[in-house]
Amino acid sequence: LALAVVVAALLWLQPAAIWWALALLASSAVLAAELLNTAVERLADALHPAESAAIRIVKDCAAAAVLITVLGALAVAAAFIVHLLRTHGG
Repeated sequence: LALAVVVAALLWLQPAAIWWALALLASSAVLAAELLNTAVERLADALHPAESAAIRIVKDCAAAAVLITVLGALAVAAAFIVHLLRTHGG
């Protein structure tokens, strides 16, 4: 859903190609991080279903990678908004 909103906004605003590239790269990075996080969690649960401090740390690190990726995507969005405000007088 978020990717659809990003693409819709890009189609509506029609920014320069660099903004398309940055937005789609950031979006795909978030999606990839989410997929890897899911894979790590499912694999960890399958291989070690019991509670484990080590597995918890692995899962926490995978989730943190998603958070960091999302923050990077938000930084791209913030830079785009600043760009729009500066170029279109806001």
